[in-house]
Amino acid sequence: MSYEEQTQAEHRQLPKLNKPEAIVFDMDGTLFQTESLLLPAYHKMFDILREEGLYSGPTPPEERILGSLGMLLAQIWKNVMPEADEAVHRRADELLLQLEIEGLEAGGTVLYPKVVETLRALHARGVKLFVASNGLEDYIHSIVVVHELKELFEGLYSAGGQGTATKTELLGLLLDNHNISSAWMVGDRSSDVEAGKGNGQTVIGCAYAGFGRQDELKGSDVIISSFDELIELYDNSTAAQDL
Repeated sequence: MSYEEQTQAEHRQLPKLNKPEAIVFDMDGTLFQTESLLLPAYHKMFDILREEGLYSGPTPPEERILGSLGMLLAQIWKNVMPEADEAVHRRADELLLQLEIEGLEAGGTVLYPKVVETLRALHARGVKLFVASNGLEDYIHSIVVVHELKELFEGLYSAGGQGTATKTELLGLLLDNHNISSAWMVGDRSSDVEAGKGNGQTVIGCAYAGFGRQDELKGSDVIISSFDELIELYDNSTAAQDL
């Protein structure tokens, strides 16, 4: 059975999940179509690094940056340009953030289909919605503002803003700060699965972005192939008092 067929089969036999107090979303590859912003900024960043004499040679293949999404920036640059030193990596941090914010403000970036409608539907049902991302604070905030999602979220948590070393630590901080005992962690990478399971929560894996390996979402409670499947999952979930 192919990965796509497995995903469809799992969707046909949806398990009964506990109804969550909160749903926590990864950003890149889950809500936001990262490549619409990242790839133009990525190529421009390397042009600038070469102009500044910090990098020589061709721009590394796009697959390196796309395959690293979901990691902390420090790890991303070790994958993308392992031969460059720490000073070049930190300059890349600055440039990529600057170029991505410029790209967001210029328009043309996109969320995945049905993200806005689904978030509004869940918000209307009284679910507390959060973002937990390994990205930089200004980057996450800019996406939410530009795409007019700010009023839907209770909080935006980022590794850059909270200074956490892992997604598991970041989610734990969020749950503690808001006194949440039951949540769904929704994301497309193994770090999201690890974060949810590491904090004893339900994990919804997103299979529509296609950045990760086939086994990236192993361990998820449910794997979805379209964002709006979350509404059906939520509506069919079981409240704690019904258990």
